[in-house]
Amino acid sequence: MSSNNDETRTRILNAAWTLLESAGGNGVRMSDIAKTAGISRQAVYLHFPTRAELLIATTRHIDALKGVDARLQASRSATSGLERLDAFIDAWGNYIPEIYGVAAALLAMQDTDEAARLAWADRMAAVRHGCKAAVTALKTDGKLTGGHSTNEATDILWALLSVQTWAHLTHDCGWPQRRYVATMKELARKALTG
Repeated sequence: MSSNNDETRTRILNAAWTLLESAGGNGVRMSDIAKTAGISRQAVYLHFPTRAELLIATTRHIDALKGVDARLQASRSATSGLERLDAFIDAWGNYIPEIYGVAAALLAMQDTDEAARLAWADRMAAVRHGCKAAVTALKTDGKLTGGHSTNEATDILWALLSVQTWAHLTHDCGWPQRRYVATMKELARKALTG
């Protein structure tokens, strides 16, 4: 892909990001994205044949710009299950506030917007993968208890670390971010390791 195509693609992704954060779930049309990016709607479709592809690419673009792989390095290189669990909760729990605007928009749109649902499902599958890796590490160390299978324990951790839980505790209940992360670590350890 040429440099000009890369620049146009980046402009489209940044426009989609901006609109998702500002729309708050009111929907973002391809024509809106094109206008914000300063290009034609046809040019958007040349880069992203479907709106779902564009929204998925936008969330991955955000992750790349915010260095999500570097943030997960401590979890991925942990030498024990407990260390991996704590590091994953640190990484994800502290990342949620940075992506909450886009997350809230996709959550609000997903019931009536298939593209938003697919984009949200794509990102939550990545979070679930991280949860499963932490649970598997606990099981390998013989620390996973509570009579749960690996899949059930993954379900529990994934639900505990949901964006919705974060929003309830930090926005609705006024918890400081540090307290949220510390409490999630404590609850996850109790639920998964007894």
